[in-house]
Amino acid sequence: MNDINLQKIFLKNISSGRRLRTRVVEVGAIPLGGSHPVRLQSMASSPTLDTEACMEESIRIIRAGADYVRFTAQSVAEAENLANIRDALRRRGYHTPLIADVHFNPAIAETAAQIVEKVRINPGNFVRVILPSGELSPAKKEKIAREQIRARLVPLLALLKEHGTALRIGVNHGSLATRIVEEYGDTPRGMVVAAMEYLRICREEDFHAVVLSMKSSNARVMVQAYRLLVAAMTVEGEIYPLHLGITEAGEGSEGRIKSATGIGALLADGIGDTIRVSLTEPSEQEIPVARKLARHFTGRDRNIREQQIPSSFDPFEYHAPSLTGIPGISREPVVVAPEDYPPDADPQPDLFFRETDKDHLFTREGKKVEILTLPASGPLPSPAEAAGRVLVAEAGEGESVRTLRTFFARLEEKGLTNAVILKKTYEITGEEDFRIAAAADMGPLLLDGYGQGIWISGNDDRRTMIDEPATRNLQPATIIDTAFSILQAARVRTTRPEYISCPSCGRTLF
Repeated sequence: MNDINLQKIFLKNISSGRRLRTRVVEVGAIPLGGSHPVRLQSMASSPTLDTEACMEESIRIIRAGADYVRFTAQSVAEAENLANIRDALRRRGYHTPLIADVHFNPAIAETAAQIVEKVRINPGNFVRVILPSGELSPAKKEKIAREQIRARLVPLLALLKEHGTALRIGVNHGSLATRIVEEYGDTPRGMVVAAMEYLRICREEDFHAVVLSMKSSNARVMVQAYRLLVAAMTVEGEIYPLHLGITEAGEGSEGRIKSATGIGALLADGIGDTIRVSLTEPSEQEIPVARKLARHFTGRDRNIREQQIPSSFDPFEYHAPSLTGIPGISREPVVVAPEDYPPDADPQPDLFFRETDKDHLFTREGKKVEILTLPASGPLPSPAEAAGRVLVAEAGEGESVRTLRTFFARLEEKGLTNAVILKKTYEITGEEDFRIAAAADMGPLLLDGYGQGIWISGNDDRRTMIDEPATRNLQPATIIDTAFSILQAARVRTTRPEYISCPSCGRTLF
């Protein structure tokens, strides 16, 4: 099936903005998919052979609000010790489903399948496909690979069925099989081919307790891969639950913003049944971030029944905005500074400032840019009114990605090609909430090539006394740092080094 048809299928799935209805999969006593809530999970970093440490860490994760806890199983010995961890938790009164994370050795997965509620395997290393030497057609390569994968996967599926254990087919952008990379490149399409290869065998064996993931440390790759996977599963008749996550997102504000940008782009389209936010921090700290992300998209955009999709929107490929940056001023997306931020306070280039007359922005060097601020869900200006101006699309309370995407669709319908700055003010509790919300709203648009800048601000609405309204603005430095971090997470502007930071999964401990 060609890309145009896949695009149509995907856009039909997301046009309503409702959550994508997936197959329900039982994971112990906590099912996911269908109409069940988005489930939250984290991964323990304690050595899996240390039963006491794993139990204590699991309890911290569960008390933070996790629905599932995952452990790495580097060998059969670690897989076997999952029984001791499970029993220790149950003696303490915790019955949260456990997940084993398996790489390289099918025997580990087969052991874990008899102990825990879900097993994750990576198609990139579960089976090492060996192709004969000589010239082979793509069809012949696929046939040989399929036979070798079936020989190792089918026995695992039989054990999973016998013990009522679910399976996650977890594709990683960084560990695709060599034959996949040679055929498709290190691309979202290659990731989907790898996943569907395994999913088809599961379906042939009448095994349907399957969850899938398409993880990458690159938010754009991750989002495009999930979208392609949704379209591919739709073509084949059923959509299985999806586990969302950005791998090695890092720590602190960077990890939160990067995760909110990528995961938020999918949640905004109703995609996602379980979330793991991968932070290089104590594992229990991942859960509150995941919860805030899930809640952010509950009941959003109540004023739009069905979003409009811009005709230029390509869910599987990034297309830079037709006018990148602000014409004549900047070639890259820009940031508008808070009004009380002095022009000489920060050396960051392309930081724009607001004039008192509200109709202009100006650069640190004094160059003026005429602006026209519009409610994102309000009427559009005439071409004459918009001529020569940068449009500022201001999202209101409860408006997020769908409202802003619809704004760009309406611009296209009217033939307006002005540069657009995305704007929103947040009444919010604390810096972390602000960073997560702003990244989840602005990042997804920028990932798809919509917006030549962002203008965010926030008021900390925590009360200092009973019934006293909040009057504190978030610090300008926090706002500016958040804005540039969002541009970087969306991969539209790089202003600092990017750290790919492993959260100590048990296989990498630094």
